Amino acid sequence: MRHIAFALMTFAAAVSVSNRLSAQDFKPDWQSLAAHDEAPEWFKDSKLGIYFHWGVYAVPAYGSEWYPRNMFLKGHQVNKHHVDVYGDPGKYGYHRFVDQWQTPEFDATEWAKLFKATGARFAGPVAEHHDGFSLWDSQATPWNSVDKGPKRDLLGELTEAIRAEGMKTIATFHHARNFYGHFEGMVKDYPSANENDETAILYAQMPAEQFHQMWLDKLAEVIDQYQPDIIWFDSWLDRIPETYRQEFAAYYLNAAKTWDRDVVIVRKQEDLPLDMSVLDHEKSREPRAAEKVWMTDDTISTGSWCYTDSLKIKPTRKVVHALVDTVAKNGIVLLNISPMANGRIPDDQRQVLAELGEWMDVNGEAIYATRPWKAYGEGPTVEPEGGFKKHGEFLKLEYSAADVRYTQSKDGTTVYAITLGRPESAIQLQSVRVKSAGDQAAVQLLGHDGTLAYAVDDQGQLTIQMPAITADDLPCDCAYSFKLTGFELDAAE
Repeated sequence: MRHIAFALMTFAAAVSVSNRLSAQDFKPDWQSLAAHDEAPEWFKDSKLGIYFHWGVYAVPAYGSEWYPRNMFLKGHQVNKHHVDVYGDPGKYGYHRFVDQWQTPEFDATEWAKLFKATGARFAGPVAEHHDGFSLWDSQATPWNSVDKGPKRDLLGELTEAIRAEGMKTIATFHHARNFYGHFEGMVKDYPSANENDETAILYAQMPAEQFHQMWLDKLAEVIDQYQPDIIWFDSWLDRIPETYRQEFAAYYLNAAKTWDRDVVIVRKQEDLPLDMSVLDHEKSREPRAAEKVWMTDDTISTGSWCYTDSLKIKPTRKVVHALVDTVAKNGIVLLNISPMANGRIPDDQRQVLAELGEWMDVNGEAIYATRPWKAYGEGPTVEPEGGFKKHGEFLKLEYSAADVRYTQSKDGTTVYAITLGRPESAIQLQSVRVKSAGDQAAVQLLGHDGTLAYAVDDQGQLTIQMPAITADDLPCDCAYSFKLTGFELDAAE
C-alpha cells in the first residue's frame, strides 16, 4: 500500500509541475531558459555564503559523507569499520542510522546569527545528499526529517532564521547520485539491507522513470515551500534526462517571477547551459579572472565535508586567502562547515568563522559589491589549472605579502590592493601604473586611521609605505587591504 500511495503522490506532483509550466513565461527548453539572468546584481555583490553537510551520515561520524556508499563496499576501510562497530551491513543497513539522528542542540536562530557574524550574505543546508534523505517536510519520500529521525523541518527552520537575519537562502541538491551507483555495493553484496518497499525508496531501488520524477518532485516541493534564492547542484546532474532538467529550471524560474525575486541556479560540469546557470568549482578556483561570475564550494576542513571524529580544520588564513583570490577573479565562495549530528557546531570551526567575521568587518569594503580590476593580481604564488583534479595542490598553497589581489568599486573610482601577508615596511605594486594623481589622491589601509605615504616613480609604479605601528596594532591578520582613491590607474603591461 505504501508503494501504491507513493506512486499516486508522484503522479499528482507531476501534474502540478506540468500545470505551472503551461501557465508561465519560461518554457522547458534551453532557448527560452536563456532569457534568465544567471547572475543578478545581488548575487554578484554577495561574495560569501555558508552551507553545511549535515545529515544521517553524521551519526556514524566516520570517514566522510560518503559513509552510506562506502559501508557497503567490501574491503573498503569504512566497510571494515562498520562491520567492527555495527555488524553485517546486510543486517545493519544505512537506514538503521536514521532514527538515531537526533538534534537536541540545534538552534536555527543561533546558527543564522553565527553565519551573519561571519560575513555571509547567504546560507542554507545540503537539502539532500546522495543518501536520499530529505531535510524538509516531504510528500515525495517518506525518508525526510519531519517523518523520521529529528522529526523537525530542518530546512524550514533554517530558512526562516536565515531570512530573519537579512540573508538570502541557498538549498543544495546532490540527489542525482542516489540512483546512479551510490548503493551499488548494497545491491551486489548486501541486498538484505533493502528490507521492504519503503527502504527501496531510500536506496533508490526503483525504475529509472520513477526516480527521475521523484528527483523533480523533491525540487518542486522545496521551491514551493521554501522559495530558495539559490539552488545549487552537485555533480551527476548530467545523468538526469535533459527534459527533467529543463522542467526543473522552468518551474523554478516561473515560481521566482511570481515571488518577484531574482534567483540563481548553480551547477558543476557541463550539466546546464552557462547562459542560465553559474559554474561551480569544487575545492578549486579559476587560475585568472573570468568574464562570467563563478563560484567555488570549499570546506572549512582539510578532509571530509561532514563531521567526523577525526576532522581537521584549516587555519583562518587559508580561508581568507582563498576568499580574496576568488573575489579578485570574479568568483563567489560557498564555504562548507560540518556540524555534529546532535546540532552542535564544534568550537574549532566556530573559531575560524569568528576570525573570518573579524577580518570581514575590517576589509569588507574591498570584498562586497566589488568587481574585478584590470589586473586580478600578482606575486610568486600561482593557482593551478585543472579544477577539482588539482584540489590537493590548492590546499598546499601558502601566500605571502608579495602576493597581491585587486578589486575595484562598481563605479571604478576606487581600487583595492589586498596583500596576502603583512608587508614589512613598504609595498611596491607591480601590476599598477599611475597615469595621474589628483589633489585628492590618497592611500588608506582599511581599519587604520589616516592616510599612508606613497611615491610614484617615472614609470608610474606605486610604492606604499606601511604605517609605523607594531604588529599588535595592525587592524587585522592574514591579509591587508589598501584603498586607492583619486588616482587614474592602468594595469602594467
